[in-house]
Order: sequence, then structure tokens, then C-alpha cells
Amino acid sequence: MRVYARRDVVVTGMGMVSPLGADVSTTWKGMLEGRSGARVLDESWVGDLPVRICAPAAFSVCPGLPPAQVRRMDRGTWLALTALAEAWSDAGLDEEPAWDRERLAVCVSSIVGVQTMLSAHETLRRKGWRHMSPFAVPALLPNSTAAQIAIRYGAQASAHAPVSACASSTEAISLAADMIRLGRADIVIAGGTEAPIHPFVIGGFAAMRALSRRNSEPERASRPFAADRDGFLLGEGAGILILESASHARARGARVYARILGAGMSVDGYRIAQPEPNGRGAAKAITRALAEAGLGPEDIRHVNAHATSTPAGDLAEARALRHSLGAACDQVAVSATKSMTGHLQGGSGAVEAIAAILALHHRLAPPTINHDPMDPAIDLDVVTGAPRPLPAGPLAALSNSFGFGGHNATLVVAA
Repeated sequence: MRVYARRDVVVTGMGMVSPLGADVSTTWKGMLEGRSGARVLDESWVGDLPVRICAPAAFSVCPGLPPAQVRRMDRGTWLALTALAEAWSDAGLDEEPAWDRERLAVCVSSIVGVQTMLSAHETLRRKGWRHMSPFAVPALLPNSTAAQIAIRYGAQASAHAPVSACASSTEAISLAADMIRLGRADIVIAGGTEAPIHPFVIGGFAAMRALSRRNSEPERASRPFAADRDGFLLGEGAGILILESASHARARGARVYARILGAGMSVDGYRIAQPEPNGRGAAKAITRALAEAGLGPEDIRHVNAHATSTPAGDLAEARALRHSLGAACDQVAVSATKSMTGHLQGGSGAVEAIAAILALHHRLAPPTINHDPMDPAIDLDVVTGAPRPLPAGPLAALSNSFGFGGHNATLVVAA
């Protein structure tokens, strides 16, 4: 039996589809420019919905994917495959003559294939079961994207799809890193995706009063930490990271963007759709992530905040950061990139982890837009106006994700 020592985990490739662009460089440029990906919906199904704004992905179908296969997949899977094609190439793996399939794993999350599920239900209602696609059920399952990736890239180590609402893809990256540390894989395709823009989803969130209703100014709708924030902006997108053991990456001469030093998770045990008001559960996730990384609060210089733009959520996260980082919180540059992308649900954690890594890689924290007027109860150093240079020397950052049900997940990344 082969026994592996705990191994360092590095990021060698990244891919992204977001409302700001169909790749990493375009999205990153949009973040640095402070550009919003929001727009007014003009689809016929909008009808009398109270919310008529969203942030759709800047998306084209994955190159090389036959139309017949596209029809068998949920839109979220298409997004992930597009992001993965970029990440795989970015890691230099498309130039590798071969890799060990039994050492390649997948850990990619999605909450649910809502487009497929509701489209199939409409077909059943209008035409009957005989007209339903035989691929509808496989396509709507939360593990469908992970399975399709494993099939397409020949992964045989294992494939996983942790589901914990909007913390899902951060948990997926954490699980992927653990797999490498424990010696269960050499390469893991990790991340998340979501394509939730549908009247059912918008109507449901609107009924909860979770969405912003700034229909006349969509680009100003997502307002993390602002005093007049009124809910999140629904978006769609995917983020994929290629994680490897440091030794495997070194052996093949791969470029390394960052290290995944640790992760922390917790659950509030409070309410299904509201965070614990003082952020105690979120603070535990942050503290656990720092402990696993072997770092103290003073080592953190940047945070990509979950910051969805809900009144309760943003305040709870601010309290969690202040509680877990203490006085060191004053030296931390906080960015809330959902102000530009909207909330990508199961894809948000992965997209924001990539943003945190890019901030360290380029030593530049992206701005938060729509923050003015700032909520006086938010005691954080939020980056506003323009990108902020990060200091010289070793850098570490947090990427936070929190989800309905009280799921809390935090990553620690370092450059």
C-alpha cells in the first residue's frame, strides 16, 4: 500500500465565465475597471415579476462540444466546461502527452440544474412524458457537471459535487485540496457553476425579498456594504481551478499562481435563510481556516468578501471579520466583487477564489462599486474608487462564502 505524506497544494490553472467576460483576463480587467455585468431582462417570460434585472454570463458554447451533447446538458454544465477548457490550457495540461487518469479527480459544485428541471416539467405539463428528454434527469442532478467533466477528461480517481447552497464551490475547492494533501490525487479539477436565471428562481427569491428591486438602475443594484443596500443581484457563471500537489507541478515545470494553505467550515445552526446576526458561525470558519493554514490574523492582507448586498448578510460578515481578525482587520483590504458580477450562487465561491488569487498574483485588490453611502455599522477597510496596491513581501488572503442553511466556508490562499 502506498502511503503519502501531507503535501502542499498549488493552483496551476484557472478558467472563468462571468457576467464581466467569457474568460479570466476579461473578467479581471472588468473587476479592476469597476464595471458592472448587470442588465435589464428583455425576455418574454419576465411578465409581472417584481425584479427584472440580472447579471447573465458573457457566454459562448464550449469549443469542440457537439450540439447533440450540448442538448443533453444543463446550461450550468456548459458554463463549467467552457471555464474548464481555459483552465486546462492555462495549466499547460493540453500540451501534456499523457497523464495518469487514476490520479486525476474532479470536485465541481452546482446547486441544481434548474434550467433543465423546469424546462422538462413544462414539457411534461404541455405535451406529456413521451416528449420529455431521456437526458433530463441526469442533467438536472447536482453531480451532473462533475460527472460530465470526469467523462470528458477521463478522470478516474473520483468525482464529487458538494452541495451547501452558495458555499458549495468553496467547499469543493477545500475538498479538492484535501484530496491532494491526503495523496488521493495528483491533479484535481475544482470549482463551481450555476445558471439560475429563470422566472421560478427570480420569483422565489423575490418572494423572500432577497433580491434588489432597483429595476431602473441595474448597474447600481448590487451594493455590498452600502447603507441603502436592498438585496442581491442574481447572476450566473462558473469558475474552475486546476489544483496539483506541489511536487507534481514542479516535476512537469508548471507555473504556480498560488498555494491553497487551508480552509475552514462551520454551520450557524440558526435559521434557514438568515445568518447568525453577530457572524459567530462565519468567524469560526475564518478562525479554523487560519489555524489549518498555520497563519495568524496579522498574516492576512486581503479578503474577497461574500458580501451579497443583503442588509443582514453584509453586517454579519463584517462582524465576523472583525471578531476573527481583531486589530489586524485594520490592515486588510476588503473587496466585494459581487458588486460587479452579482451573486453567481454555486459558482460564486470559485469565481471569487480566482479573484483573490489574482489579487495576490498582481498585488492589486479590485474595488467595490456602489458602496456609497457606506453603512456606518460596517467597520471594514473596503477598497473603493480604484484598485489598491497590496504590500510587498509574502501575501495571504481569505475568500469567504456563506449559504442558506448557515453554511460557512473560508479559503486561505497565499502567493
